[in-house]
Amino acid sequence: MFQQLIWVAVGGALGSVSRYAVGQWIPLRTFPWATLTVNIIGSFLIGLLWSYFNDKWGANSSMKLLLMTGFCGGFTTFSALALENLELVHQGRYTTAILYIMLSLIAGLLAVALGWWIGQATR
Repeated sequence: MFQQLIWVAVGGALGSVSRYAVGQWIPLRTFPWATLTVNIIGSFLIGLLWSYFNDKWGANSSMKLLLMTGFCGGFTTFSALALENLELVHQGRYTTAILYIMLSLIAGLLAVALGWWIGQATR
């Protein structure tokens, strides 16, 4: 159990640092592009990894804990998405909030599917 926690912690730390780097690379302007970008990339990555883990690696493998639970969990920022939308609503920017929610959901789902599809096609 302790070793599994270490894998999750290491992956989470790497994911969080990567998330911060994307936020520095794509600064907040009039739309939360960095969070949207992270969530789409993270969704794609988790779909790709899910495809590989279902077929090649065991469900409790160290790599799954490191990459899916740890890295993707630390990298993606759904809680930040929720907070940013609440802030947009408080600012009266309802159209931007709805657009952000819809883009995040639709693009995230498509990215997971694309990642899974690519994973299946490359095995």
